[in-house]
Amino acid sequence: MLLGQSVYAGCQGGILVVLARLGGPEVVGRYALALAITAPVMGFSSLMMRQMQAADATDRYRFDDYFVVRLATTAAALLAISAIAFLGGYARETALVILAVGIVKSMEALSDIFYGLEQRRERFDLVAQSFMLRGTLGLSGLAIGLYLTDTLLGGVAGLGLSWCLVWLLFDRSVTRRWRREQRIGSGARDVEARIPLQLGLAWAGLPLGVAAMLYMLNTNVPRYVIEEQLGEEALGIFAAMAYLALLGDMVVNSVTQAANPRLARYFMTSDTAAFRLLLGRLLVGGVSLGGAAVLVAAAVGQQLLALLFGYEFAQSPGTFVAVMLAGTALYATIPLNYGLIAVRLFKVQPLILVVAVGVNLVTCLLLVPYYGLMGAAWGWTIALFSQLLVSGWLMQRRLCAAQMGAGPGK
Repeated sequence: MLLGQSVYAGCQGGILVVLARLGGPEVVGRYALALAITAPVMGFSSLMMRQMQAADATDRYRFDDYFVVRLATTAAALLAISAIAFLGGYARETALVILAVGIVKSMEALSDIFYGLEQRRERFDLVAQSFMLRGTLGLSGLAIGLYLTDTLLGGVAGLGLSWCLVWLLFDRSVTRRWRREQRIGSGARDVEARIPLQLGLAWAGLPLGVAAMLYMLNTNVPRYVIEEQLGEEALGIFAAMAYLALLGDMVVNSVTQAANPRLARYFMTSDTAAFRLLLGRLLVGGVSLGGAAVLVAAAVGQQLLALLFGYEFAQSPGTFVAVMLAGTALYATIPLNYGLIAVRLFKVQPLILVVAVGVNLVTCLLLVPYYGLMGAAWGWTIALFSQLLVSGWLMQRRLCAAQMGAGPGK
Protein backbone atom coordinates (compact mmCIF):
# COMPACT_ATOMS: atom_id res chain seq x y z
CA MET A 1 0.00 0.00 0.00
CA LEU A 2 2.79 2.40 0.90
CA LEU A 3 4.63 1.68 -2.34
CA GLY A 4 1.48 1.93 -4.44
CA GLN A 5 0.32 5.18 -2.86
CA SER A 6 3.82 6.66 -3.08
CA VAL A 7 4.03 5.96 -6.81
CA TYR A 8 0.52 7.32 -7.30
CA ALA A 9 1.24 10.43 -5.24
CA GLY A 10 4.47 11.05 -7.14
CA CYS A 11 2.63 10.80 -10.45
CA GLN A 12 -0.08 13.19 -9.25
CA GLY A 13 2.68 15.60 -8.31
CA GLY A 14 4.14 14.99 -11.76
CA ILE A 15 0.86 16.20 -13.26
CA LEU A 16 1.29 19.54 -11.50
CA VAL A 17 4.93 19.71 -12.66
CA VAL A 18 3.87 19.12 -16.28
CA LEU A 19 1.13 21.74 -16.03
CA ALA A 20 3.46 24.24 -14.34
CA ARG A 21 6.25 23.78 -16.87
CA LEU A 22 4.02 23.84 -19.96
CA GLY A 23 1.28 26.21 -18.82
CA GLY A 24 2.46 28.22 -15.82
CA PRO A 25 0.70 29.17 -12.56
CA GLU A 26 -2.58 30.13 -14.24
CA VAL A 27 -3.08 26.69 -15.80
CA VAL A 28 -2.16 25.02 -12.51
CA GLY A 29 -4.67 27.32 -10.81
CA ARG A 30 -7.45 26.39 -13.25
CA TYR A 31 -6.80 22.69 -12.72
CA ALA A 32 -6.66 23.20 -8.94
CA LEU A 33 -9.97 25.10 -9.06
CA ALA A 34 -11.60 22.20 -10.95
CA LEU A 35 -10.32 19.76 -8.33
CA ALA A 36 -11.50 22.03 -5.51
CA ILE A 37 -15.01 22.20 -6.96
CA THR A 38 -15.42 18.52 -7.84
CA ALA A 39 -13.76 17.00 -4.75
CA PRO A 40 -16.46 17.88 -2.16
CA VAL A 41 -19.25 16.71 -4.48
CA MET A 42 -17.54 13.39 -5.23
CA GLY A 43 -16.61 13.05 -1.56
CA PHE A 44 -20.27 13.31 -0.56
CA SER A 45 -21.34 10.87 -3.27
CA SER A 46 -18.80 8.29 -2.06
CA LEU A 47 -20.67 7.83 1.26
CA MET A 48 -17.27 6.33 2.20
CA MET A 49 -18.50 2.98 0.82
CA ARG A 50 -14.94 1.74 0.44
CA GLN A 51 -14.13 2.27 4.12
CA MET A 52 -17.46 0.81 5.23
CA GLN A 53 -16.92 -2.25 3.05
CA ALA A 54 -13.39 -2.81 4.34
CA ALA A 55 -14.52 -2.49 7.97
CA ASP A 56 -17.70 -4.60 7.55
CA ALA A 57 -17.09 -7.44 10.02
CA THR A 58 -20.73 -8.65 9.89
CA ASP A 59 -20.92 -9.73 6.20
CA ARG A 60 -24.43 -8.30 6.00
CA TYR A 61 -23.81 -6.61 2.64
CA ARG A 62 -22.41 -8.02 -0.60
CA PHE A 63 -20.07 -6.25 -3.00
CA ASP A 64 -22.94 -5.67 -5.43
CA ASP A 65 -24.81 -3.72 -2.73
CA TYR A 66 -21.88 -1.34 -2.30
CA PHE A 67 -21.35 -1.07 -6.06
CA VAL A 68 -24.98 -0.28 -6.88
CA VAL A 69 -25.09 2.46 -4.25
CA ARG A 70 -21.78 3.93 -5.44
CA LEU A 71 -22.88 3.85 -9.10
CA ALA A 72 -26.12 5.70 -8.35
CA THR A 73 -24.49 8.35 -6.17
CA THR A 74 -21.68 8.92 -8.69
CA ALA A 75 -24.20 9.55 -11.47
CA ALA A 76 -25.99 12.06 -9.24
CA ALA A 77 -22.65 13.72 -8.44
CA LEU A 78 -21.87 14.16 -12.14
CA LEU A 79 -25.20 15.93 -12.64
CA ALA A 80 -24.43 18.24 -9.72
CA ILE A 81 -20.94 19.01 -11.05
CA SER A 82 -22.40 19.79 -14.49
CA ALA A 83 -24.84 22.24 -12.93
CA ILE A 84 -22.07 23.95 -10.92
CA ALA A 85 -19.79 24.17 -13.97
CA PHE A 86 -22.30 25.72 -16.36
CA LEU A 87 -24.47 27.72 -13.94
CA GLY A 88 -21.67 28.99 -11.69
CA GLY A 89 -20.63 31.91 -13.88
CA TYR A 90 -17.33 30.39 -15.00
CA ALA A 91 -15.77 30.99 -18.43
CA ARG A 92 -16.62 28.31 -21.00
CA GLU A 93 -13.12 26.80 -20.98
CA THR A 94 -13.04 26.64 -17.19
CA ALA A 95 -16.53 25.09 -17.10
CA LEU A 96 -15.48 22.37 -19.56
CA VAL A 97 -12.37 21.61 -17.50
CA ILE A 98 -14.51 21.33 -14.34
CA LEU A 99 -16.86 18.88 -16.08
CA ALA A 100 -13.95 16.87 -17.49
CA VAL A 101 -12.32 16.60 -14.06
CA GLY A 102 -15.70 15.46 -12.69
CA ILE A 103 -15.74 12.62 -15.24
CA VAL A 104 -12.18 11.69 -14.30
CA LYS A 105 -13.15 11.57 -10.62
CA SER A 106 -16.06 9.29 -11.58
CA MET A 107 -13.57 6.81 -13.03
CA GLU A 108 -11.69 7.01 -9.74
CA ALA A 109 -14.90 6.34 -7.82
CA LEU A 110 -15.52 3.12 -9.76
CA SER A 111 -12.02 1.84 -8.99
CA ASP A 112 -12.37 2.90 -5.37
CA ILE A 113 -15.32 0.62 -4.63
CA PHE A 114 -13.34 -2.36 -5.97
CA TYR A 115 -10.52 -1.41 -3.60
CA GLY A 116 -12.93 -1.91 -0.70
CA LEU A 117 -13.49 -5.53 -1.75
CA GLU A 118 -9.74 -6.11 -2.09
CA GLN A 119 -9.04 -4.53 1.30
CA ARG A 120 -11.70 -6.67 2.94
CA ARG A 121 -9.85 -9.73 1.58
CA GLU A 122 -6.61 -8.11 2.78
CA ARG A 123 -5.24 -8.18 -0.78
CA PHE A 124 -3.53 -4.82 -0.47
CA ASP A 125 -1.09 -5.83 -3.21
CA LEU A 126 -3.93 -5.58 -5.76
CA VAL A 127 -4.90 -2.13 -4.51
CA ALA A 128 -1.27 -1.03 -4.75
CA GLN A 129 -0.90 -2.37 -8.29
CA SER A 130 -4.01 -0.46 -9.39
CA PHE A 131 -2.71 2.73 -7.81
CA MET A 132 0.60 2.37 -9.63
CA LEU A 133 -1.16 1.73 -12.95
CA ARG A 134 -3.50 4.69 -12.49
CA GLY A 135 -0.59 6.92 -11.48
CA THR A 136 1.81 6.10 -14.30
CA LEU A 137 -0.77 5.74 -17.08
CA GLY A 138 -2.66 8.81 -15.89
CA LEU A 139 0.45 10.99 -15.94
CA SER A 140 1.37 9.67 -19.39
CA GLY A 141 -2.17 10.19 -20.68
CA LEU A 142 -2.31 13.77 -19.41
CA ALA A 143 1.13 14.63 -20.85
CA ILE A 144 0.22 13.13 -24.24
CA GLY A 145 -3.18 14.83 -24.33
CA LEU A 146 -1.66 18.18 -23.35
CA TYR A 147 1.08 17.83 -25.96
CA LEU A 148 -1.27 16.84 -28.80
CA THR A 149 -3.99 19.43 -28.13
CA ASP A 150 -2.01 22.16 -26.34
CA THR A 151 -4.99 22.57 -24.00
CA LEU A 152 -5.69 21.65 -20.39
CA LEU A 153 -8.97 20.05 -21.49
CA GLY A 154 -7.09 17.66 -23.79
CA GLY A 155 -4.72 16.73 -21.00
CA VAL A 156 -7.58 15.97 -18.60
CA ALA A 157 -9.27 13.86 -21.31
CA GLY A 158 -6.08 11.78 -21.64
CA LEU A 159 -6.02 11.32 -17.85
CA GLY A 160 -9.66 10.17 -17.79
CA LEU A 161 -9.18 7.69 -20.63
CA SER A 162 -6.20 6.12 -18.85
CA TRP A 163 -8.11 5.69 -15.59
CA CYS A 164 -11.10 4.20 -17.41
CA LEU A 165 -8.86 1.56 -19.00
CA VAL A 166 -7.37 0.62 -15.62
CA TRP A 167 -10.85 0.09 -14.19
CA LEU A 168 -12.06 -1.93 -17.17
CA LEU A 169 -9.00 -4.09 -17.71
CA PHE A 170 -7.48 -4.47 -14.23
CA ASP A 171 -9.82 -3.68 -11.31
CA ARG A 172 -12.75 -5.66 -12.69
CA SER A 173 -10.55 -8.54 -13.80
CA VAL A 174 -8.68 -9.23 -10.54
CA THR A 175 -11.88 -9.24 -8.45
CA ARG A 176 -14.05 -11.27 -10.84
CA ARG A 177 -13.75 -14.55 -8.90
CA TRP A 178 -14.80 -13.01 -5.57
CA ARG A 179 -17.75 -11.21 -7.16
CA ARG A 180 -18.87 -14.40 -8.90
CA GLU A 181 -18.75 -16.34 -5.63
CA GLN A 182 -21.09 -13.83 -3.98
CA ARG A 183 -23.58 -14.06 -6.85
CA ILE A 184 -23.89 -17.87 -6.80
CA GLY A 185 -27.47 -18.80 -6.01
CA SER A 186 -28.84 -15.29 -6.43
CA GLY A 187 -31.61 -14.62 -8.93
CA ALA A 188 -33.92 -11.83 -10.03
CA ARG A 189 -35.99 -12.03 -6.86
CA ASP A 190 -32.85 -11.84 -4.77
CA VAL A 191 -31.76 -8.70 -6.64
CA GLU A 192 -35.14 -7.06 -6.05
CA ALA A 193 -35.15 -8.12 -2.40
CA ARG A 194 -31.84 -6.40 -1.84
CA ILE A 195 -33.07 -2.97 -2.91
CA PRO A 196 -34.31 -2.06 0.61
CA LEU A 197 -30.99 -3.32 2.00
CA GLN A 198 -29.12 -1.09 -0.45
CA LEU A 199 -31.27 1.89 0.51
CA GLY A 200 -30.46 1.16 4.15
CA LEU A 201 -26.77 0.98 3.27
CA ALA A 202 -26.94 4.38 1.58
CA TRP A 203 -28.73 5.83 4.60
CA ALA A 204 -26.10 4.38 6.95
CA GLY A 205 -23.36 5.93 4.81
CA LEU A 206 -25.02 9.33 4.59
CA PRO A 207 -23.27 10.80 7.67
CA LEU A 208 -19.95 9.56 6.32
CA GLY A 209 -20.73 11.11 2.93
CA VAL A 210 -21.40 14.42 4.62
CA ALA A 211 -18.16 13.98 6.58
CA ALA A 212 -16.21 13.24 3.36
CA MET A 213 -17.69 16.34 1.73
CA LEU A 214 -16.79 18.49 4.71
CA TYR A 215 -13.30 16.95 4.79
CA MET A 216 -12.80 18.00 1.17
CA LEU A 217 -14.25 21.43 1.88
CA ASN A 218 -11.85 21.84 4.79
CA THR A 219 -8.95 21.13 2.44
CA ASN A 220 -10.26 23.42 -0.30
CA VAL A 221 -11.68 26.41 1.61
CA PRO A 222 -8.32 28.26 1.36
CA ARG A 223 -8.37 27.66 -2.42
CA TYR A 224 -11.84 29.13 -2.81
CA VAL A 225 -10.86 32.24 -0.89
CA ILE A 226 -7.57 32.62 -2.79
CA GLU A 227 -9.27 32.26 -6.19
CA GLU A 228 -11.92 34.80 -5.23
CA GLN A 229 -9.58 37.39 -3.73
CA LEU A 230 -6.19 36.81 -5.38
CA GLY A 231 -6.96 35.09 -8.71
CA GLU A 232 -6.08 31.83 -10.50
CA GLU A 233 -2.34 32.55 -10.70
CA ALA A 234 -2.02 32.90 -6.93
CA LEU A 235 -4.18 29.78 -6.54
CA GLY A 236 -1.78 27.86 -8.79
CA ILE A 237 1.20 28.80 -6.59
CA PHE A 238 -0.64 27.82 -3.40
CA ALA A 239 -1.92 24.58 -4.95
CA ALA A 240 1.61 23.52 -5.88
CA MET A 241 2.77 24.02 -2.27
CA ALA A 242 -0.31 22.34 -0.83
CA TYR A 243 0.08 19.34 -3.09
CA LEU A 244 3.51 18.62 -1.68
CA ALA A 245 1.84 18.53 1.74
CA LEU A 246 -0.89 16.26 0.38
CA LEU A 247 1.72 13.77 -0.83
CA GLY A 248 2.18 12.84 2.82
CA ASP A 249 -1.60 12.62 3.19
CA MET A 250 -1.64 9.84 0.61
CA VAL A 251 1.16 7.97 2.38
CA VAL A 252 -0.54 8.17 5.80
CA ASN A 253 -3.87 7.22 4.21
CA SER A 254 -2.38 4.12 2.62
CA VAL A 255 -0.93 2.84 5.88
CA THR A 256 -4.08 3.69 7.87
CA GLN A 257 -6.38 2.06 5.31
CA ALA A 258 -4.32 -1.12 5.60
CA ALA A 259 -4.77 -1.01 9.39
CA ASN A 260 -8.49 -0.12 9.29
CA PRO A 261 -9.91 -3.70 9.19
CA ARG A 262 -7.66 -4.66 12.10
CA LEU A 263 -8.74 -1.62 14.14
CA ALA A 264 -12.36 -2.64 13.58
CA ARG A 265 -11.67 -6.22 14.72
CA TYR A 266 -9.88 -5.03 17.86
CA PHE A 267 -12.83 -2.87 18.81
CA MET A 268 -15.45 -5.52 18.04
CA THR A 269 -13.58 -7.98 20.28
CA SER A 270 -13.19 -5.32 23.03
CA ASP A 271 -9.38 -5.45 22.80
CA THR A 272 -8.97 -1.75 23.57
CA ALA A 273 -5.31 -2.13 24.54
CA ALA A 274 -4.39 -3.44 21.08
CA PHE A 275 -6.62 -0.75 19.51
CA ARG A 276 -4.84 2.04 21.41
CA LEU A 277 -1.40 0.63 20.58
CA LEU A 278 -2.08 0.41 16.84
CA LEU A 279 -3.79 3.81 16.69
CA GLY A 280 -0.94 5.35 18.68
CA ARG A 281 1.63 3.98 16.25
CA LEU A 282 -0.30 5.43 13.33
CA LEU A 283 -0.46 8.84 15.03
CA VAL A 284 3.25 8.86 15.84
CA GLY A 285 4.07 7.89 12.28
CA GLY A 286 1.92 10.68 10.84
CA VAL A 287 3.32 13.38 13.11
CA SER A 288 6.90 12.22 12.48
CA LEU A 289 6.36 12.42 8.73
CA GLY A 290 4.92 15.92 9.10
CA GLY A 291 7.79 17.07 11.29
CA ALA A 292 10.31 15.87 8.71
CA ALA A 293 8.39 17.73 5.97
CA VAL A 294 8.47 21.00 7.96
CA LEU A 295 12.25 20.67 8.43
CA VAL A 296 12.78 20.04 4.70
CA ALA A 297 10.58 23.03 3.80
CA ALA A 298 12.52 25.28 6.18
CA ALA A 299 15.92 24.10 4.94
CA VAL A 300 15.51 23.77 1.16
CA GLY A 301 11.89 24.71 0.45
CA GLN A 302 12.61 27.56 -1.95
CA GLN A 303 15.09 25.50 -3.96
CA LEU A 304 12.70 22.55 -4.06
CA LEU A 305 9.79 24.62 -5.38
CA ALA A 306 11.98 26.26 -8.03
CA LEU A 307 13.36 22.89 -9.13
CA LEU A 308 9.97 21.22 -9.44
CA PHE A 309 7.66 23.96 -10.67
CA GLY A 310 9.78 26.93 -11.68
CA TYR A 311 11.00 30.22 -10.24
CA GLU A 312 7.49 31.78 -10.18
CA PHE A 313 6.39 29.21 -7.60
CA ALA A 314 9.33 29.79 -5.22
CA GLN A 315 8.72 33.37 -4.09
CA SER A 316 7.13 32.58 -0.70
CA PRO A 317 9.31 30.06 1.19
CA GLY A 318 7.75 31.08 4.52
CA THR A 319 4.31 30.18 3.21
CA PHE A 320 5.66 26.78 2.19
CA VAL A 321 6.77 26.09 5.77
CA ALA A 322 3.32 27.10 7.07
CA VAL A 323 1.65 24.81 4.52
CA MET A 324 3.80 21.89 5.71
CA LEU A 325 2.82 22.65 9.31
CA ALA A 326 -0.80 22.31 8.20
CA GLY A 327 0.21 19.01 6.60
CA THR A 328 1.52 17.78 9.96
CA ALA A 329 -1.86 18.43 11.58
CA LEU A 330 -3.56 16.75 8.61
CA TYR A 331 -1.44 13.60 8.97
CA ALA A 332 -2.53 13.32 12.62
CA THR A 333 -6.24 13.69 11.82
CA ILE A 334 -6.24 10.80 9.33
CA PRO A 335 -5.71 7.93 11.83
CA LEU A 336 -8.29 9.49 14.16
CA ASN A 337 -10.84 9.70 11.32
CA TYR A 338 -10.39 6.02 10.49
CA GLY A 339 -10.39 5.17 14.17
CA LEU A 340 -13.79 6.84 14.56
CA ILE A 341 -15.09 4.71 11.68
CA ALA A 342 -13.66 1.56 13.29
CA VAL A 343 -15.48 2.30 16.56
CA ARG A 344 -18.69 2.98 14.55
CA LEU A 345 -18.93 6.67 15.43
CA PHE A 346 -20.38 7.75 12.09
CA LYS A 347 -22.77 10.53 13.03
CA VAL A 348 -20.28 12.69 14.96
CA GLN A 349 -17.86 13.08 12.06
CA PRO A 350 -19.95 15.67 10.19
CA LEU A 351 -20.25 17.70 13.41
CA ILE A 352 -16.46 17.65 13.89
CA LEU A 353 -15.88 18.81 10.34
CA VAL A 354 -18.56 21.50 10.47
CA VAL A 355 -16.51 23.07 13.27
CA ALA A 356 -13.29 22.73 11.27
CA VAL A 357 -14.78 24.14 8.04
CA GLY A 358 -16.30 27.06 9.95
CA VAL A 359 -12.98 27.88 11.59
CA ASN A 360 -11.21 27.52 8.23
CA LEU A 361 -13.59 29.84 6.40
CA VAL A 362 -13.59 32.55 9.06
CA THR A 363 -9.82 32.58 9.51
CA CYS A 364 -9.13 32.57 5.75
CA LEU A 365 -11.59 35.40 5.11
CA LEU A 366 -9.93 37.40 7.88
CA LEU A 367 -6.30 36.61 7.04
CA VAL A 368 -6.05 36.28 3.24
CA PRO A 369 -6.88 39.96 2.44
CA TYR A 370 -4.03 41.12 4.72
CA TYR A 371 -1.46 38.32 4.54
CA GLY A 372 -2.14 36.70 1.17
CA LEU A 373 -1.05 33.10 0.75
CA MET A 374 0.48 33.03 4.24
CA GLY A 375 -2.95 33.90 5.67
CA ALA A 376 -4.50 30.99 3.78
CA ALA A 377 -1.87 28.60 5.15
CA TRP A 378 -2.44 29.73 8.73
CA GLY A 379 -6.21 29.51 8.36
CA TRP A 380 -5.92 25.93 7.14
CA THR A 381 -3.52 25.06 9.99
CA ILE A 382 -5.79 26.49 12.70
CA ALA A 383 -8.80 24.61 11.31
CA LEU A 384 -6.94 21.28 11.24
CA PHE A 385 -5.73 21.65 14.82
CA SER A 386 -9.31 22.34 15.95
CA GLN A 387 -10.44 19.16 14.16
CA LEU A 388 -7.61 17.21 15.75
CA LEU A 389 -8.53 18.29 19.27
CA VAL A 390 -12.24 17.47 18.93
CA SER A 391 -11.59 14.08 17.25
CA GLY A 392 -9.07 13.07 19.92
CA TRP A 393 -11.48 13.96 22.72
CA LEU A 394 -14.32 11.92 21.19
CA MET A 395 -12.06 8.93 20.56
CA GLN A 396 -10.87 8.97 24.17
CA ARG A 397 -14.47 9.05 25.43
CA ARG A 398 -15.46 6.13 23.21
CA LEU A 399 -12.58 3.93 24.29
CA CYS A 400 -13.11 4.74 27.97
CA ALA A 401 -16.78 3.79 27.62
CA ALA A 402 -15.82 0.46 26.00
CA GLN A 403 -13.35 -0.29 28.79
CA MET A 404 -16.00 0.42 31.42
CA GLY A 405 -18.31 -2.18 29.92
CA ALA A 406 -20.51 -0.25 27.49
CA GLY A 407 -19.42 -2.64 24.74
CA PRO A 408 -18.60 -1.91 21.09
CA GLY A 409 -22.21 -2.04 19.97
CA LYS A 410 -23.46 0.71 22.28
